[in-house]
Amino acid sequence: MCDKICKSNGKPLSLDSTCLPLHNQLTKNSMDLESLVYVENQHVKSNSSFLHAVINMIGMLIGLGQLSTPYALENGGCISSILLIGLGVICAYTSHLLGKCLQKNPKSKDYKDIGHQAFGIKGRIIITSFIYLGIFMALISYTISLHDNLSIVFINTNLKLQGILIHLSTSQILTTIAVLVAIPSLWLRNFSSISFLSSVGIFMSLLIFVTVACTAIFGGVKANHEIPILHIQNIPSISGLYVFGYAGHIVFPNIYTAMRDPSKFTKVSIVSFSLVTTLYVSLAFMGGKLFGPQVSSQITLSMPHDQIITKIALWATVLTPMTKYALEFAPFAMELEEKLPHLMNSKAKMMIRGIVGSILLLIILILALCVPYFEHVLSLTGSLVSVGVCVIFPCAFYTKIFWKEISRRGLVLNVVLVIIGLFLGVSGTISSSKLLVRSLKRAHDST
Repeated sequence: MCDKICKSNGKPLSLDSTCLPLHNQLTKNSMDLESLVYVENQHVKSNSSFLHAVINMIGMLIGLGQLSTPYALENGGCISSILLIGLGVICAYTSHLLGKCLQKNPKSKDYKDIGHQAFGIKGRIIITSFIYLGIFMALISYTISLHDNLSIVFINTNLKLQGILIHLSTSQILTTIAVLVAIPSLWLRNFSSISFLSSVGIFMSLLIFVTVACTAIFGGVKANHEIPILHIQNIPSISGLYVFGYAGHIVFPNIYTAMRDPSKFTKVSIVSFSLVTTLYVSLAFMGGKLFGPQVSSQITLSMPHDQIITKIALWATVLTPMTKYALEFAPFAMELEEKLPHLMNSKAKMMIRGIVGSILLLIILILALCVPYFEHVLSLTGSLVSVGVCVIFPCAFYTKIFWKEISRRGLVLNVVLVIIGLFLGVSGTISSSKLLVRSLKRAHDST
C-alpha cells in the first residue's frame, strides 16, 4: 500500500515526505495487539482526543477481573476494599510513570521499548516474557470462565463423549465446541475485524455490570447479607484478584503515543482509574450484599438462574472470552510473522500464523479443562504477572531512567511501591498456588 501512496507521477517521493512516518509505523516490529484494537488506527497519526484516550484505557481495564470482585470482597472482608482502592491509586500512579518514561525518550513507543531504555536488552526480554506469560494465563482464565458459564446456560443439556483416552462431560464438550468456533478468528489479519471483536467484548463487560445492578433492583434478591469485616489470612490470594482488574499497563504506552496532546495522559489515567475503581467497588459490595457467603468466584454464576436478566449476563460472559482470543493472540502472531523469512509469501505466513495459533489455543483449552478453578488461576495470574507489569516494573524503570533527576521523596515512594509489589506478588503467588494444588488434589482424590 505504501508503494502506491509514495509515488507521484511514477516517481518516489523524497525521504522527508509524509510517507516515511507511515512506512515506519507499518513496519514496526513489536506493536502490542491492544494498541491496534483499542487505539484502533491511532498509531498512524497521533490524533486521539482526551475522551477517546479515556475510553480506550477504560476499555482495556474492565473485563474478566470485574467478575471476581464480589468474591474477593466476601473472602477478604469489607476492609479489603481499601486494598482494592489502594491498588487502583497505585496503578494510576505507575501509569503516570510510564508516560513520563515515554516523554523522556520520544523514540520509545511501547512497554518493551521502556524496558530496553531502562535496562537494555535484558529489560526488553524480561518485560516481553512477562507480557506473553500474562496473555497465556489470561486466556486460560477466559476459557475457564467460558466453561463455567456454559455449564449454566445449557444446564439441562446432557452430552457425553467417552472413549479409551477421552471422557468429556457436557460442559467440556460445549467449551470445546465454543473454542473450535473461535479458532477461525485467529486467522484474521484485518485489524478492523479484530477491533470489532474488541468492541463487542467491551460492551459485554458493561452489560454484565448492568445486569447485576438490575438483579439488585428488580430481581427479587434482597441485599441483606452481612459482609465480614476482615479475613486477613485471605488477603494474599485476593490481592491477585484485585490487581488483575487493573492489568492494562502493557497497552498504556500505545494510548500515550496515540494522543494528540500526550501531556494530558496523567489526567486520562486519573479519570480512567477513578471510574473503573468506582465500578469495581460498587460491583463488589453489590455482589457481597446480594449473595453473601454463597457468592461465586464469578458473580454471574450466583445470579438467579430462572430470570431473563441472568440469561443475558451468562451469555454476555460466554461471548466475552470468544471475542478475546484473536485480540490476545495478535501480539504473538505479529512477532511470529516478523521472525519468518521475508522471502516467504503472505499466504504461507498466514498459514503458519493460523496453525500455530490454533495449536496454542487447543493447548490452552486442555489446560483450562484440566484446571477448572477460575479464582485460583486468576489470582495466580494477578500475583505472578500483573503485579510485576502494573507495579514493580514501572517503578523500577522510572527510577533507573530518571536516576539523576528523581527527588529523594520520589525515590523513597518508588522503592516502597516495589517492596509492596514484591510482597503482594510473592505472598499471592504462594497462597494461590497452594490453593490451586489443594483443589487439584481434592478433585483427584474424589475420582
